[in-house]
Amino acid sequence: MDILEKPSYVSNEEMLERCLLLKKVLDAKIEKKVGRDKTIQTIQVNKYDTKTLHYRRIANSCEYYQQKVDMETSSGVTFRDYQLDIISRGTAILQSSGFLYLAMEVRTGKTLTSLGIARNIDAKNVLFITKKKAISSIQNDYNMLSCSFDIQIINYESLHLVADDKHWDLIICDEAHSMGAFPKPSNRAVAVKDLLKKYKSKVILLSGTPTPESYCQMYHQVYGIKGNPFSEYKNFYRFCDDYVNVKERKINGLFIKDYSDGKISILDEMRPYTINYTQAEAGFLSKVNETILEVELQPKTYEIMLKLKRDLVVQGKGETILADTPVKLLSKIHQLCSGTIKFESGNSMVLDTSKAEFIKEHFKGKKIGIFYKFKEELNALKKVFDDSLTTELDVFNATNKHIALQIVSGREGISLKAADCLVFYNIDFSATSYWQSKDRMTTKDRLVNDVYWIFAVGGIEHDVYKAVTAKLDYTVNHFKKLLL
Repeated sequence: MDILEKPSYVSNEEMLERCLLLKKVLDAKIEKKVGRDKTIQTIQVNKYDTKTLHYRRIANSCEYYQQKVDMETSSGVTFRDYQLDIISRGTAILQSSGFLYLAMEVRTGKTLTSLGIARNIDAKNVLFITKKKAISSIQNDYNMLSCSFDIQIINYESLHLVADDKHWDLIICDEAHSMGAFPKPSNRAVAVKDLLKKYKSKVILLSGTPTPESYCQMYHQVYGIKGNPFSEYKNFYRFCDDYVNVKERKINGLFIKDYSDGKISILDEMRPYTINYTQAEAGFLSKVNETILEVELQPKTYEIMLKLKRDLVVQGKGETILADTPVKLLSKIHQLCSGTIKFESGNSMVLDTSKAEFIKEHFKGKKIGIFYKFKEELNALKKVFDDSLTTELDVFNATNKHIALQIVSGREGISLKAADCLVFYNIDFSATSYWQSKDRMTTKDRLVNDVYWIFAVGGIEHDVYKAVTAKLDYTVNHFKKLLL
């Protein structure tokens, strides 16, 4: 169909209005007298002499964009004003630059906005890369929008399964900051780079926290994108020559180069390709109430912790707990504070279900989302909660069951808005995990989010909490201070 092409910064509805106005002008009539003497009469004729080909093109455009608008309004999804604005601006950036970074805070609608942009550029095949837990939620958003493009939604670990029978004209990378490892690129960053090299696709990067720990995390998120602002640097080390204050630190007697002090100019270079949007700008007024609840563990658990700190080894009948380095001691004490342990053999075991029993009793009558740290903690929860617990988001949303999610896999890309409150069985050492996971319930209409931290009496969780709330990762150095 021969139609008028829509500028990248114009929505389908705006284009329809333009086409209808053009058609109205071309349909304008004037009176004209024809004939002579008694046969003279007045008839209506076109005011403008328009070639049939041009008129058909405008008529086709009216029909085409009307169908587009009808599809959008029948999808059952209404974009907020700020989303429509971002879709319009993002479309223009993507069309001109080939890539776009949507740095939108959690719950502001990054997924829907990116799909709206994909629809706006008339994408045919879209590859959406995300975390496994978020796949069903993104599929629901795609279904609601009634998009005309085909989509494959896949997690980063499964990129080797990407269909080869399609050309991906747009690749969307959710939680893009997870590709930000340095100085060497992560496996997922390399996998995405290989895809971009193969398909030469347009790219949308999504993240609420693009550089949570260092500006240097930006380099490997974009290094596979053609035309990125750092493309002149053949690797991360050459990038550091201009954008990083490289320092040296003495660790175990060796001097190690520290590349974490990236310059603010990294973000300056990314600004033309980035749209930032915060919860405050979106009108979120929700408040997060955090409450710390303490649980007394069983005496035998404290005995094991005390012996481990003193002797660095606990020998059982068939298993051994060994903490012969500060890192291992930190990990073992962290596990024991929630009643689990991983032995030197690689086997693991639930030693104490005090925290799980406390959670079940204290939050009776509430639908809760539970975050745990170690895999064995899930077994402790299952022992206590039995069939009233699920690990699947769809089941959680459709039933009265509680949900248990590992902190790292559940902190991004999902919504737990169906929960009455969030409960943390344990706490992660990562500041990123703290800030992202506790915001899983936030919605624009929810004024208060209740988050509970379950700490062991005398455990290390309080010290970890103090570090991560200050946006610092908890490290072995923090732990050593407790042992002095």
